[in-house]
Amino acid sequence: MTFTRYAIYYAPPADAAWGGFATSWLGWDMQAGQVVAQPEVTGLNLTGLDLAAITQVPRKYGLHATLKPPMRLAEGGNLTDLQADCEALAAQQAPVTLEGLHLARLGRFLALRVTGNETALSSLAAACVQDLDPFRAAASEAELAKRRASGLSPAQDANLLAWGYPFVLDQFRFHITLTGKLPKAELAAVEAALAAHLIPLLPKPLVIRDLALVGEDDSGRFHMNQRYTLTGPQDAAAAE
Repeated sequence: MTFTRYAIYYAPPADAAWGGFATSWLGWDMQAGQVVAQPEVTGLNLTGLDLAAITQVPRKYGLHATLKPPMRLAEGGNLTDLQADCEALAAQQAPVTLEGLHLARLGRFLALRVTGNETALSSLAAACVQDLDPFRAAASEAELAKRRASGLSPAQDANLLAWGYPFVLDQFRFHITLTGKLPKAELAAVEAALAAHLIPLLPKPLVIRDLALVGEDDSGRFHMNQRYTLTGPQDAAAAE
């Protein structure tokens, strides 16, 4: 399959119960590369909202947290070299252990956020952004204008120019998006319905053991290309 863009994601292990539920919630399995049936979720019938509509925006991206945002390959770049550099990067980075995840509101979106200290996770994401940046084609003027239309801080605009995306490095916030923008009046009810099914499944701790290289097809859906196990040395202080 030919892809138009590539990204580095955190993607839950295929056998994780929470990942299985959240994948079906979204309705797209990027590991299998196919649409999956969405569940009947008790409580959503009280909101008047349809799960397919609630998840329409994040569905095509699959269940993930972005570590390096989607990029077109620069002229002369190719998938084989990108895969080799992803493997080399993963060999330098240790697995990251986090306290866990919790359901949070990002404005009027619902997402999973990290509980506890995110320093090691932010360092991993920064390495993905910086080390793989030679593969990224520069953003076009149209892409820059689209990003700036939502309003960016000076730091975010500097990131946009340097790295092709505003919310990286010091502006990075790990999140796994689960809904599109929800009506204010229905936000709490959707949150409660999702929480009842998902929170009991969330891992404690959460261990990030690999990087996922994913590709975007011509329809805008993302597919798993390859996983790369993190095998770098553990920080001695963190291991104690």
